[in-house]
Amino acid sequence: MTAPLVLSIQSHVAYGHAGNSAAVFPMQRLGMEVLPVHTVQFSNHTGYGAFRGQVFDAAHLRDVFLGLQERGLLPRIAAVLSGYMGDPGLGDAIVDMAHRVRQANPAAVYLCDPVFGDVGRGIFVRPGIAEYHRQHTLAAADIITPNQFEFEQLMGVTLQSVGHAVEVARQHIRHSARTVIITSLITPDLPAGQLATLAVRAQEAWAVHTPLIQRTPLPNGMGDAFSAIFLARLLQGQPLAPALQHATASLYALVAHTPEGSRDLPLIEQQAQIVAPERLFGVVAV
Repeated sequence: MTAPLVLSIQSHVAYGHAGNSAAVFPMQRLGMEVLPVHTVQFSNHTGYGAFRGQVFDAAHLRDVFLGLQERGLLPRIAAVLSGYMGDPGLGDAIVDMAHRVRQANPAAVYLCDPVFGDVGRGIFVRPGIAEYHRQHTLAAADIITPNQFEFEQLMGVTLQSVGHAVEVARQHIRHSARTVIITSLITPDLPAGQLATLAVRAQEAWAVHTPLIQRTPLPNGMGDAFSAIFLARLLQGQPLAPALQHATASLYALVAHTPEGSRDLPLIEQQAQIVAPERLFGVVAV
């Protein structure tokens, strides 16, 4: 049986785990064949402060994509995954790639992790990226995986509860087949020391509650790894609830095994946690 093919369009770092450097290996470990297309090439992720490298332009992305198209690969691509863009000018190229893949394979899905900010750090990308996601990517993506900060920015709300998050997500979904995943959700109704990962569709919603792990600093690439593992689980044929459960458990284990002070998830040392996480948390209907 041919492995599912995933086109992964996001940043790449030579040192550390962020963007494609956090997403490609977990998908491969779960049996996916990955086509990584890099939006940037940096020496290391920005969590380390200073870095070197460059942001690629849209022409570069389109040229790489054209080469893949010329190899006849588009009908074989089961999913497109996009993350950190680096510049809003790349947005149209990425959305167009996803559209062309779905023209060649109508069953293909597009998962967008709209990477642009987080609680405490605020917006940490170039101006215009958050706005591009709000105005264009939301309508194009089948699945979005924002953290709570990004979701609130995209929707223009402050979430008051898990139920409120479901309500706002469904306002975006309406009657479509879209899926909204909200990570790192901490709302006033959740017990102290807990956070939720929420998955919402028009007719179902699921939450996984996990203890809040204290790490200083938190490792980079957590959302990149989660989105990759979640997508791979879906492509393995798992329904929404177990895919959410396994992806959340894998990320929890990877963070729990991150040494204090490290800025990177131990993806290689703890790769078994990607396939069979040591602790599963309950997934509950919301």
